[in-house]
Amino acid sequence: MDKASAGSPTLLTHGSANSHSTSYFEPLSGALRSRQGNSTYVKSTATNGDTMLKPCLLRNESGDISAMSRKRSGRSTPVPEDALPSVKSIKHARKALRRRLFPTVDYESRVSHFDPDSAHRDFRGFFTLFWIGLVIMVITAGLKNIKNTQNVLRTSIFSLFTMDLWQLGLAEAGMVSSTLICLFLQQQYQKGALSWEREGHILQHVVQSIWLGIWVYLPFYLKWEWTHQVFFTLHALTLLMKIHSYSFYCGHLCTTEKRLKELDSNNLKAEPKADTELRDTLAIELTSPNGHVTYPQNLTLENYADYLLCPTLCYEMSYPRTEKVRWSKVAEKAAAVFGCVFLLTVTSEEFIAPVMTEAAANLEHATTVFDRALIILESISLLLFPFMVTFLLVFLVIFEYVLGAFAEITCFADRHFYSDWWNSTDWLEFSREWNIPVHRFLQRHVYGASRVHMSRPVATAVTFLISALAHELVMFCITKKLRGYGFVCQMLQLPIIAIQQSKFMKERELLNNVTFWISMIWGLSMICSLYVLI
Repeated sequence: MDKASAGSPTLLTHGSANSHSTSYFEPLSGALRSRQGNSTYVKSTATNGDTMLKPCLLRNESGDISAMSRKRSGRSTPVPEDALPSVKSIKHARKALRRRLFPTVDYESRVSHFDPDSAHRDFRGFFTLFWIGLVIMVITAGLKNIKNTQNVLRTSIFSLFTMDLWQLGLAEAGMVSSTLICLFLQQQYQKGALSWEREGHILQHVVQSIWLGIWVYLPFYLKWEWTHQVFFTLHALTLLMKIHSYSFYCGHLCTTEKRLKELDSNNLKAEPKADTELRDTLAIELTSPNGHVTYPQNLTLENYADYLLCPTLCYEMSYPRTEKVRWSKVAEKAAAVFGCVFLLTVTSEEFIAPVMTEAAANLEHATTVFDRALIILESISLLLFPFMVTFLLVFLVIFEYVLGAFAEITCFADRHFYSDWWNSTDWLEFSREWNIPVHRFLQRHVYGASRVHMSRPVATAVTFLISALAHELVMFCITKKLRGYGFVCQMLQLPIIAIQQSKFMKERELLNNVTFWISMIWGLSMICSLYVLI
């Protein structure tokens, strides 16, 4: 899918940043766009006739790069007078603000909504009330258990966490280590041993498919419990997106470097203006946003390991960083992770598993369709509140605490992992704002690459299709059943979105927000009941 991104970066820029009308992915165009700064832009035309911007550095009348483009990056290494033109262009590119050909995520230093330093403090009282409510829930469940069983908590799910831990640890180490093949392949492409534009991008898709198949099958082969399998599968999908972004961005840079070196073979005394502008454009493309790293300096184990640890799915040669690690924050978020996992387990033990067990037993004795439907509807209604709590806890543990802890450890400054999705008025807005790392990945590597070959509605449908397949894979790992309920529900969002974006519905924001929350809570309970009971 990303073949075009390697061979035709201009087309990919058009595909992911078309400015004619809005679509599913364009409200975050400010977060995912070509970088721009003190540069002028020359309009060029893509093959389909749409106008795009072609970057070039400011030059004075004599053709030299102007002082405006000579802003220092903080590091400077003298370039010999007899250096190749491509080397000089790279030198200038490292000092200039830039607009890039490959879709680039704008990372900046910012905190999350629920961070104590956030400007969004209006609802922190409700956040506190939420945690108080959960404490009350745990106390109530404990007292009930003491009365009925003389035990404070049920332990059927808790006991699963300690099973086969050594296998899980070894598998995790093997899975992470196996991704190093992507770094090795990129080094071979850069050296010229293999060609990215000829066979490299195809080889990458083959490697990714085999890699994912091996690590998804392993938990089934080892017969792990669903707790281990879900964690392992989610991590595998995360690493898959990371290595895809790393490989196709570095593959694009490899192609760009070859094009830049080809310009050095120009024997003309006076280089054509078009070649000079192209040289500057390619040099900018090979330089990191902060001007500190230039391809292929990024093809190192240190850079790759840092990327794997950073809480992002879109590769860049460098990211904005905080000054130091605040270990008190790391400890705080680590404690919150264990606290959320504890609450999730209690919720499942006390309010979800008993409902499912009773409903399954009742279905065995049901004789009519009406009785079976009534049992399923009753189980869905009993699961509404537990799944609402589960959904909120999963959101917090992943996007506020796990990602926040890794951001603190790696000094990753951009903590914008989610936006105010709770105010969503349609599924389109929710899918953009509740999981920003995945949204950026899909926008950059799926939707953007698809737009080169297909229309906007089809590219959006393809993006939803891939997302739905990933969600169905997770449900298959949890229930060991391939039913497709979640896949169908997610694909049904497309016609629902079309209705929600009609003029009649758009004007009724409160109604849309109420509808969103009802459909979210009902949908989670319904999907769980269908997968477990049918």
